[in-house]
Amino acid sequence: MRILGIDPGIATIGFAVVETQRNQNKLLQCGVITTPAHTSLASRLEQIYSDMTQLLELFKPDAVSVEELFFNTNITTGIAVAHGRGVILLACQKAGVNIYEYTPLQVKQAVVGYGRAEKAQVMDMVRRICNLSAPPKPDDAADAVALALCHARSSTSLLYKGEREECSTI
Repeated sequence: MRILGIDPGIATIGFAVVETQRNQNKLLQCGVITTPAHTSLASRLEQIYSDMTQLLELFKPDAVSVEELFFNTNITTGIAVAHGRGVILLACQKAGVNIYEYTPLQVKQAVVGYGRAEKAQVMDMVRRICNLSAPPKPDDAADAVALALCHARSSTSLLYKGEREECSTI
């Protein structure tokens, strides 16, 4: 399965493409989509949509794993990120790719085994799981790898029912 992990944003959007087969994970590509500062929100959203469409066409993922938003203290930044996330979801939907959304807690639990893990622990496990010499840079790209790995691990769970269905606890 080929998974596109996305760490949403407005100025910097992390992406990662992971190929997974039988608990073997291979990082194919990771990086960031950036939008220029001091440009209109509409222009930034158009750039994100265009770049997402290119990523989806280039890598043809079977699934997209996107982080759910977590608002900390700056609600203004959170709203802008929500706009960017909406455009990302739209691009994936229009491409016909299954979208899976995970909270930061779920990502940490899947990658590290502990939902309250520190960022350094997550980055180290990303490095180990993908057999890398160092964690991916910048952090947004590494976060996107963690999101892809989260879905890789969740989709192979015995509790996972399949396409666009909730996971069962029975």
